[in-house]
Amino acid sequence: MGNRRVGNNSRYRDSVRSYVTRAGRMTDAQRKAVRTLLPRYGIFASTDPGEQVDVFQVFGRKAPLVLEIGFGNGEALIEMARANPEHDFIGIEVHEPGIGHLLLRIRDEGLGNIRVIHGDAVQTLSNLFQDQQFDRVCLFFPDPWPKKRHHKRRIFRPYFISLVTSKLKIGGVLHFATDWQDYAEQVLALLEREPALENTTESGFSKNRAGRPMTKFEQRGRKLGHGVWDIIMHKR
Repeated sequence: MGNRRVGNNSRYRDSVRSYVTRAGRMTDAQRKAVRTLLPRYGIFASTDPGEQVDVFQVFGRKAPLVLEIGFGNGEALIEMARANPEHDFIGIEVHEPGIGHLLLRIRDEGLGNIRVIHGDAVQTLSNLFQDQQFDRVCLFFPDPWPKKRHHKRRIFRPYFISLVTSKLKIGGVLHFATDWQDYAEQVLALLEREPALENTTESGFSKNRAGRPMTKFEQRGRKLGHGVWDIIMHKR
């Protein structure tokens, strides 16, 4: 199963996007960071499937590689990179204020083990990365699109799961977390249909965060009694 490739249905693939563009306030500092720091800490997406990322050249070493898709303002990514200096981290995000915020933190903390991609996750994974590239792929609190008529916009769909799975190494981990129960149940059902993935927990949901940092948003939610559901899958 390790070398299984995603079906080459280009018409469907091209219609899939991992985000819906939303406006957001961007500070002058964030705007400047995107302009001046992204060339230093960024990996630039290509539309040519033949131009894949040379991870060794990017980081200058061979190390366990972690991908976070949709890192928001980068809070969890910073915490993971700081706590695991022996790992390398790549974050994908489309929201420019969040990218600017993360770039400023990377510079201020001198973290050399994070690189940033400004772009769509589906296109990026399809074009830039080899199969079996990542030791871990994380999706923490993606937009739940709570209204039922918007559920079709949720990132977790069979094609996306197959794509992510193809980029995981054998034994690699896919870690998903959400604070919306119905989304957690939907994702669990989809992930358990993927033959190359195996749940690490018999109940379906993990009782611990398994290295996922607790964000300030999550801390506030827990104080109000809100639940969080973690799903941790291994690639067979």
